[in-house]
Amino acid sequence: KAVVSTQSTGTGETLKLKSANTANDARLDVSARGVWSPGDKTFLDFRVFNSLAPTNASLPLERALLKHEDEKKRVYNERILEVEKSTFSPVVCSTLGAFGEEAIKFYRQIAVLLANKTGQTYQTTIRYIRQRLQFCVLKTTVASLRGFKGTKCTRYTADNNDINLLYQYNNLTHVF
Repeated sequence: KAVVSTQSTGTGETLKLKSANTANDARLDVSARGVWSPGDKTFLDFRVFNSLAPTNASLPLERALLKHEDEKKRVYNERILEVEKSTFSPVVCSTLGAFGEEAIKFYRQIAVLLANKTGQTYQTTIRYIRQRLQFCVLKTTVASLRGFKGTKCTRYTADNNDINLLYQYNNLTHVF
């Protein structure tokens, strides 16, 4: 007879995995509504890892990305499904700019939703997202090497987002 080990969360739920995060203050990086289906809540947890570090260097890049995604799922997925009744997407990328499968699916979905909302093409929108992400990964890598020396981040709104500038630029370059 197999014995299944369980552990209790601070809110009374019982989880099967020993590696599941059961702390009362367990939290993820971002939550959003309507990513995978209208009204559905999705939790996201981000990880940027150094693929050249000794713990990752011996693995092929695809395997290292999968390893980090699996770690995130092991810690958070059961809790999100059982306690929060939501979905979970680990967003993993390397400092060299490679993204895991879950991250690719997530960003493609965001591009579809953003393209539909702004009326721009999917290609323009996904290119914009990729450019922004590459700069974010670059800034994160530089900050981890040198330390953060910047100022407060700017919050993007409909008035100051630059995807519209990119769209206008693309229209101008096609004229010539």
